[in-house]
Amino acid sequence: MRIIKNQIKLSELEEMAQKMFGDLVKAVVDVEKKIMAVDGELHADEEGLLLQNGSKQTNLWGINIYPELYGSKDFIEFDSMINLRPSQANRSRGIENPKTQKIILEITNNLIANDNTA
Repeated sequence: MRIIKNQIKLSELEEMAQKMFGDLVKAVVDVEKKIMAVDGELHADEEGLLLQNGSKQTNLWGINIYPELYGSKDFIEFDSMINLRPSQANRSRGIENPKTQKIILEITNNLIANDNTA
C-alpha cells in the first residue's frame, strides 16, 4: 500500500492490478488533500493508512480503478463499503453526490499519468 501525492504511471497501476485482483486497483481518495492510497487488499486498509497520515474520515471515498479502461467512463468505479455514510447522506456503496464524483475524477485524472503509447 502506498499514498500517491504526485503522479503515478498508468503502467504501475496495471502492474498492481495484475498482482492483486487481475483487472482493478482499489483506491481511497482524500478529496480535501487531493491524494489517494492504492494497492491495498481492502478499501478499509487504505482508509486506515490515510487516517494515520492525518486525513479526515469525512473526506475519504473508496473507488476501483480499471487501468485497462483508461480514457473510458468505466475507468473509475465509485463502489466501496467505506462509502456507506448515512450521516453524509450517502446510503449506498456508491458515491451518490455528483459533485463528489466530479472532484474524485479530477483528482484521479491529475494523479494518474498515461505512459502507455498505443
